[in-house]
Amino acid sequence: MITAMRLHSKSALPSDDSLLRSWKRWETGAAKPSSQYQSLIASVFGTVTTSIFPVQARRDAGAELAVTGMETYDILARLQTSDIDASMIEALHITTDRLASEYPYMPSEQLLVEARQWLRRVAGLQSQRLTFSQHREVLVTAGWLALLVACLEHDMGDPRSAEATRKAAMALGREAGHPEIGGWAHEIRAWMSLTRGDLRGVVAAAQEGREVSEGYGVNVQLAGQAAKAWARLGDRRQTELALEEGRKALERLPHPENLENHFVVDPTKFDFYAMDCYRYLGEDALASNLARVVIESGTDFDGTERTPMRIAEARITLGVAAAREGDLDQAIAYGDQALESGRKSIPSLLMVSRDLTEVLRARYPSEKESNEFFERLSEIRP
Repeated sequence: MITAMRLHSKSALPSDDSLLRSWKRWETGAAKPSSQYQSLIASVFGTVTTSIFPVQARRDAGAELAVTGMETYDILARLQTSDIDASMIEALHITTDRLASEYPYMPSEQLLVEARQWLRRVAGLQSQRLTFSQHREVLVTAGWLALLVACLEHDMGDPRSAEATRKAAMALGREAGHPEIGGWAHEIRAWMSLTRGDLRGVVAAAQEGREVSEGYGVNVQLAGQAAKAWARLGDRRQTELALEEGRKALERLPHPENLENHFVVDPTKFDFYAMDCYRYLGEDALASNLARVVIESGTDFDGTERTPMRIAEARITLGVAAAREGDLDQAIAYGDQALESGRKSIPSLLMVSRDLTEVLRARYPSEKESNEFFERLSEIRP
């Protein structure tokens, strides 16, 4: 009944009795809510439709590569010649998509080496004879690769290189007339600003990004970064407005083909951003629920973690909630699990870990377990 009342607050709906009957049928699986109700239900629970009502769709990049007949060594061989055609351009797109899809779990150092190699190879194509459309495709491919390299450089604690590469990606996107690349370049700027504590810089970067990439998926993530900054600035209203803006933008987007690609915004990524905001605002129950969703959605049936960086931050969130509830042992356990993650974004992990250390210092300043955790955290260096 409470849920029915909350649904009524979102839109003009049938009577409570009628809505309650429908709700019972949805809960038992006897019927499925219409698209209108799916959107309203998601809004009530502070998430997006496909997070609660998922759509199964994922591109198998390996299969597509086989269809093109363009194995890696074939691509490399043809990059040294003037034999550039549509099939090779498509193979480069697939390779770039593969690299971006490996971002969530591949060790940073390993992926960075490969991404930089491909970026150099693609950049070298500009010295060959290209049609106008081929030239643009080369610029676009180089732009996506530069964005990936910038993310990895930032993950590894190299902000100067990351900023230089980010600016190069923005220039490539501008030259190619590709606003989405420009939007992601602004998103990386917002992310970098967030991890160094420049909260107003986050808001500014998010606004500039939305202005150049209206209608693209990156706007969801730009709104999420802005929401994180507003939460840290202590402005709950602006936080909620930014989250709602991101939620509505995500609802308007088609379901992505490849959820693994780092530059694709999926429903669980939105939950990840909301989780961070609510942890910072002290909404422990809501933040913990979202953290469990993030962990569950990022873990395969065999226990393999597909999104270890998100999962690490979700564990920090659960650790913060446990510490606030007085469970020091559980808080430390979650914190240690986060620090042990094999794939790390060092600046991001250090940033969210500070939320846990602040609670531990405030509530358990003299406890041996707290001090030992502080020492382990201090060993992580950018």
